[in-house]
Amino acid sequence: MTAFGYRLPAMSSLLIWALLWEIIGQMHLTFFVPPLSEVVVTLVRILPTPAFLKALYETAYAFLGGVTAAILIGIPVGIMMGKSRLLDELLLPWVNIFLSAPLTALVPVLMVLFGFGMTSIIITTTLFAIWIIILNARVGVMQINRSLIDMARSFGASPLEAFFKIYFWAALPEILGGVRIGIIRAVKGVIIGQLLISIVGFGALFELYSSNFLMGHFWAVLIVLFGLAFTISEFLAYLERRVAYYAAKR
Repeated sequence: MTAFGYRLPAMSSLLIWALLWEIIGQMHLTFFVPPLSEVVVTLVRILPTPAFLKALYETAYAFLGGVTAAILIGIPVGIMMGKSRLLDELLLPWVNIFLSAPLTALVPVLMVLFGFGMTSIIITTTLFAIWIIILNARVGVMQINRSLIDMARSFGASPLEAFFKIYFWAALPEILGGVRIGIIRAVKGVIIGQLLISIVGFGALFELYSSNFLMGHFWAVLIVLFGLAFTISEFLAYLERRVAYYAAKR
């Protein structure tokens, strides 16, 4: 971050927003925004409580289950779409439709098909994350240098060997980019699922605190959620930078 020609530390923007938050909270302009110091004190107080730990476990379980399914399904499907023009023409319209459609409208359908339990929440999380992963993997494969594929064929590589040794690694920068965005979307998916399908996890805490106007508690849980999403996103961004040379080699 650069301001007035000076290079500021990486966390400067967060510190500025935290200061503004504290000032607005201390002015008591609205009950919805308590001081950040109050939120931090509340966060420290609720972190070790059984209710918070149970909510964290339920949210993490649904989130990891949905993201894992999105990655394991989305990456192979995207690579196959990039390889096969026929498969691409068959699936691409549907991928674009689900990517742009309001997926919240599908939640009642999932509730009818899979019930009101954790399964529906995991599927909701998967649907939020998978489409961008498919598209990014597809784009990565379509940018592969054709000579790499011809070389693999000339050395007798099987389709499975070419998949793991050529397509996956050559498309890795775009795949990681898709996974990073998919994880951000999955955070929305898991909370929407916990609010609309079954009031569990962080969704239950949001419902409890907002209905009782406990805004310090509400923002404390939200900070934890944002912090987890930000940490995972930054880790994947670091991996993207580490494998950037794959894109140059193409």
